[in-house]
Order: sequence, then C-alpha cells, then structure tokens
Amino acid sequence: MKVLYAVQATGNGHVSRAQQLLPLLMRRKGVTLEVLISGKQADLDLPILPKYQFWGLSFYFGNRGGILFLKTLFNSKPIAFLKAVWSLPVLEYDLVISDFEPISAWACKLRGVKALGLSHQVAVLHKSSPKPIFKEVLGMWVLKNYAPTPYNIGLHFQAYSANIYVPIIKKIFREAKVVQEDFYLVYLPAYADTFLITLLSKIPNVHWKVFSKKCTVSCQYKNVAVFPVQRLLFDQLMISCKGVLCGAGFETPAEALFLKKKLLVVPMKNQYEQQCNAAALSQMGVPVISVLRGSSLGELQKWVRSQKIVSVDYKDHQESLLDHVLQYASKS
Repeated sequence: MKVLYAVQATGNGHVSRAQQLLPLLMRRKGVTLEVLISGKQADLDLPILPKYQFWGLSFYFGNRGGILFLKTLFNSKPIAFLKAVWSLPVLEYDLVISDFEPISAWACKLRGVKALGLSHQVAVLHKSSPKPIFKEVLGMWVLKNYAPTPYNIGLHFQAYSANIYVPIIKKIFREAKVVQEDFYLVYLPAYADTFLITLLSKIPNVHWKVFSKKCTVSCQYKNVAVFPVQRLLFDQLMISCKGVLCGAGFETPAEALFLKKKLLVVPMKNQYEQQCNAAALSQMGVPVISVLRGSSLGELQKWVRSQKIVSVDYKDHQESLLDHVLQYASKS
C-alpha cells in the first residue's frame, strides 16, 4: 500500500504528531510511505525527508491576541497554492492522509482520490464535540473548507465519538519523571513580549518563564524570564513547572493535562478552533480567560493561588489509531 502522509507545518502540533506516527507507519508491513509538508512556521523536523514541500497556507499572529488577516492574505500566495494542488500526483497513492493539510486534501477532492483526515480540527468539527455559545460562521466555514476530507479520524481532549481519540502524547512526556518546581511556563505567541512582561511582573513572588517566537536572545525583567522558542527546553521545563499558561491550542494544553500541571488557557481571537477548544477545556474544569488584558490580573492571581488540577487518562493508543487508519484504506 502506497501512502502519502501530508502535514501542515503552520504550527508545531501537526509536525509533533507526525514525529510520533511516521516511524510507526514506516514499520507497518506492506506500507510504502512518502511525506508532504506545507507551511513555513513549524519549529520541528520530521523523522523522514519529505518528498514534497510547499509554501501552503499559513496564518500570521499579531501582538494583541489574534490573527493578522491582512498579512495572512498577502502572504498566502494563491497562484502557487493552486499550482501545487494541480501538480500533486495523488493518483499514485492508495491512501492520502491529511493532517489538516490543504494541498493534499484539495488535490484529492478535485480528482476523486480517497483521502482521510487525521487531525484535531476534524474532531473539533464533529457534531458531538463542544462548541462555544456564540458560533462564528466564518470560522466554522474555514475549518470545514481549509482541508476537506470525506472520512475523518480525529483527536480531542476527550473521546466524544467512536472516530475521536484522546491526544497523542510524546515519548518524552510518557517516560518523564515529573516534578514541580517554583515557576510557571508561558506560551502565548499572539501577545507581545512587552505586554506579557508588564502584566506578569505585577504578580510578586511568582517566577514566569515565557517562550516567544519574537524573542531572539533570552532576557530577564524582574520575575519574568523570556526565551526564544526551543522545543526541547520548553518540553523539559513543562515537566518541571508548577503550571502552564498558554493559548487554547491542542497539543500544549493536552500535554500539560497529561503531566498533571495546573492549566490556564487564553483562546486566540478570531480563531474559531481555539474558541471550541476553550469550550471543551472549560467543560472539563480548566479555567479560561477569553482575552488577556491589564484587567486580567485578578484572574491570573486567582489561578496562581488555586491548587486545582484537572485529571485525565491519556493512554497510548497510537497502534490502534493506525489500525483504524489503514482499515479505512483496505475497505474503501
């Protein structure tokens, strides 16, 4: 069976998942595997050299908690995207797996090739998954049409249906000796470093370690340390931190929950997926701040004082997940 695994690299989550699943797929008897990657913002490498690499469709973040739509639009390179869709030889494959990757998904849709969506986003779209009270029509439309696939297997904070699995947790966390040191880990890439430093430094006797895509050299201001994004260091500090303050993405909150860390999330503005994630986490008992601003100081202090940790049971299901994926290919 010839398989194309297509990964969206606009963020680390998709690539991180591929790092776990690709070696397992490569060991499957009878599977010939090739990889496509699109997007330029991931900070991780894949365990197999991609056969195809495209610009893709990437979202760009600002300094006030949201997406920069104009910059996203101007940098989307629509002609290059369409050329990639038409040139991708999806007819050569028995199965195309799309981790919310738009070029492979649209190439399959236009040519009638079977494609399977394997991502967190397809789980968010499922009717059984939690949604915010105020549904965002445009955001829902983007999720449905960004990388459309006819059959989907999703990953979410809880298994809301038979086709939704709990998160894939990296080996480094499954094998870690978890400790609790006296600092909090922060990753909020849609907020300016200066804003975070100003806000967090107002909470005395609390040490913060902030990771920032905008930072090039580590620095310290009072009780706030800022680091450039370094995934290995971030993972090591997550294992030893007291709690995690982050966006309402998927992988980082899931890993914090698995490690039994206090968690507080701030969903990105104009990002419907994160609004849905925040609704799901809130149902589980995780505190949510809708928008981080100067007046959020009281909520942050309350969270720091709290001892509440949400309990989860994220067993290692990677092999059964791949069984499900390959079963789809053999039946269809």
